[in-house]
Parts: sequence; C-alpha cells; structure tokens
Amino acid sequence: MARSSSSSSSITPPQKHEVLISFRSEDTRKTFTSHLNGALKRLDVETYIDDNVERGEEIPSTLVRAIEEAKLSLIVFSKNYAADKWCLDELKKIVDCGRRKGQIIVPVFYDIDPSDVRNQRGTFGEAFAKHEQNFDEKKVREWKNALVEAANFSGWDCNDVNRTEFEMVEEIVNDVLEKLDRENVSDLDLQIAKLEELAKLQREFYKSITTFENMLNRDATIQRIIELKMERSVRLLRLTPNMLSYMQHSNSDDYNKSVFGNLLGRDDKSVFENMF
Repeated sequence: MARSSSSSSSITPPQKHEVLISFRSEDTRKTFTSHLNGALKRLDVETYIDDNVERGEEIPSTLVRAIEEAKLSLIVFSKNYAADKWCLDELKKIVDCGRRKGQIIVPVFYDIDPSDVRNQRGTFGEAFAKHEQNFDEKKVREWKNALVEAANFSGWDCNDVNRTEFEMVEEIVNDVLEKLDRENVSDLDLQIAKLEELAKLQREFYKSITTFENMLNRDATIQRIIELKMERSVRLLRLTPNMLSYMQHSNSDDYNKSVFGNLLGRDDKSVFENMF
C-alpha cells in the first residue's frame, strides 16, 4: 500500500486524497502501480500510496487514517500480495471501511487469476498455508474473509492479452473518475494549453507586424480559448442543454461575454483585456 511520502509518523497528517492504492510494493511499485498512480494524478485525482519499506508489526496510524478518509480504494492484487501481512491488515481495514462507511472498493487483478485470489489458490494458497503456521486462527480467518469480500467486488482483470497495460490503466482511471462522479476534461485542457501558447506567439507577431489580419487571427484564437473554457466549465458542472437553454434567447456579444466571464470566474471585461 502506499503514499507519496514514506513517513509513518502518527503526528504528520496524511495529505488530502480521494483514492488510496493498496499494493504489494515489490511486485508493482515501479511498474503497474506507478503508471496507475501517475495517470490519476495527471487528471488531478489526489492519491495516497505508501512507499515505506520499513514495516513494523502493525500498520501505522497515518495509514489507518488515510484508509478512513479515502473515498475509493484501489486494491492491486498481484502474485505475492497475500504473502505480505501488512497488505492483509491493510485490506482488512479497507473492507471494514467499505462496510461501515460505504466507501468504494475496486479490485485490480494484475498478473494473477482472480479465482486464485477468491479461492486462495496458487501463490495465495501457499501464502495462507504459511500464515496458518505463524498466526492465530482468528486472524487468518479475518484475512481470508476480507480477501474474498474485496475480490468479489466489480473490478478489473489485467490478464487480457488483447489489451496493453496502457489501455488497461486508461480504462481503470476512467472507471475511477466515473465512480467519483468526476468528469475527465484532460482533452480540453490539452487544447486550451496549446491555444494559449499560440495566442502568446500571435501577440508577439502582432507587435512586430501590426496588421488587421494578424489582430483578427489572435482574436480568433482567444475566442476559441474562451469557448473551450466554457465547454470545460459546462462539463465539470454537468450542465444539461435544458439548463443552458436561456442562452438561446440572446446572441449579443455583450451577453455572451458576460456568460463566458461568469463561468470562468472573471469580470466579463477582464476575460478579454487581461488574457495573455
């Protein structure tokens, strides 16, 4: 399991996050989990992952608190996940929060057959055979019950040979956004960023060669940026066509500038005057 910082101090509060990622560090920390975490962060989804390799008998209070505060837990089941007592304690806490607080649990099966996880076969069976020798029956039974419950949630099997790891990560991330009731606006952000750079270049070009055509080109770019930011705001606010129907009653420039300015959180004049 993991978080961006490796501190396990009970004094330092965890960062605000929406998604907690539970995983076996040695299995996926530098591969699948890092790609999954990076993809979520690029979409402004705050995550909590724990890269602390020094582990004691009990999971630290910071990790317990992080599990409590997460809206959604992604559990990356890999071949050696069940061999790690820390992972199992963490899993038990996640399942407990799912029961008590209705938190969302999404299992991800990476390089492991989901049936092996649910039925404790293969490497999971081997791991529990050792646990039964080293821990009391009650603890092992609680681990098994938590494992079965978590593995039975609707999740993702990453063993499909017809899809790349990149494709799987993208699908999982989109599923997380939907479950968090979040909209993906990364496509608009990319377009806006490119057009803003273009507008800066056009401004410099207009300064060096002042022509009416150059002014119109830059104005057209700025207008398109405003339209995209408008679309971004509409998407994030989940506004329906019916909710926007009032806009059809006026086509005046002043009216539309006011609407754009309000949605962008700026004065309608500064939208144009202070951009770039």
